[in-house]
Amino acid sequence: MVETAILEVHNLKKYFTVQRDFFGRPTACLKAVDDVSFSIRKGETLGLVGESGCGKSTLGRTIIHLYKPTAGEVLFNGKVIKSQKDETELRRSMQMIFQDPYASLNPRMTVGDIIREPLDIHGLLSKDQGRKRIMELLQMVGMNPEHASRFPHEFSGGQRQRIGIARALALNPSFIICDEAISALDVSIQAQVVNLLKSLQEKLGLTYLFIAHDLAMVKHISNRVAVMYLGKFVEIGETKELYGKPRHPYTKALLASIPIPDPQVEFSREGIHLAGDVPNPITPPSGCHFRTRCNYAMPLCAQEEPKLIDGGGGHMVACHYGEL
Repeated sequence: MVETAILEVHNLKKYFTVQRDFFGRPTACLKAVDDVSFSIRKGETLGLVGESGCGKSTLGRTIIHLYKPTAGEVLFNGKVIKSQKDETELRRSMQMIFQDPYASLNPRMTVGDIIREPLDIHGLLSKDQGRKRIMELLQMVGMNPEHASRFPHEFSGGQRQRIGIARALALNPSFIICDEAISALDVSIQAQVVNLLKSLQEKLGLTYLFIAHDLAMVKHISNRVAVMYLGKFVEIGETKELYGKPRHPYTKALLASIPIPDPQVEFSREGIHLAGDVPNPITPPSGCHFRTRCNYAMPLCAQEEPKLIDGGGGHMVACHYGEL
């Protein structure tokens, strides 16, 4: 694998104001993404996992500038994204596949028009060239060219997601953010879509940020995995290493929740139960955000926030007791 970083994220923050005073000044903020830094190598898939509300989707949308960052910077192919012109160029090279295949497609447009829209916005191809490109994209995602004249409501969820993938590929991007791209689909269809994504990656040399809840599927498709909790990364490492030897208590709890397809083993194994509920992201706990649910919490955890430190081989963990 090529080690060149296609995407670099430095101290990225995205805060949402949830309360203002009489004069309109912010008095309370939700820190959806809080000082996150990482990179993705060209040609790899970085899986991003965590509980609902941890900031995964917000991170993806902030990277692609659907949300304006509160602070920090995003570098794509070594170039910082700052101006509107940068964002326009970014759209050609970076695309997103959305979670809901029913809501992400315009019901009033035909499939052909949906796929053609990015081409028209950027003015890349003539009408005849665009028609040829649409046919090519539909075949690439396993659909028939005659589907171009139909409307989204005529297709199943899996077929709609394939249309969404075709639209994302229209501009020949090199990086795609898959934002829960399989969570709304049936299990059997999920496997088909994941296999399609892997096939397209090999054929087109794509790089993915794969956001998902399904840890088993993330293990199947990802080269590396990042674990997120309350807007921060708590662990990141090579897939085999992270799944085989997790170091953060939160990661251990997530992996323990993966069902084992053997009734006897599943029934006999001892699970890891997290104490309490997810804290309020507007007023997170001091120090380590996870300490209120951690079985290993010590006084130091409340006093000092752990930093994401390389424990060897690129396996990084944000825990004062990362070897527990």
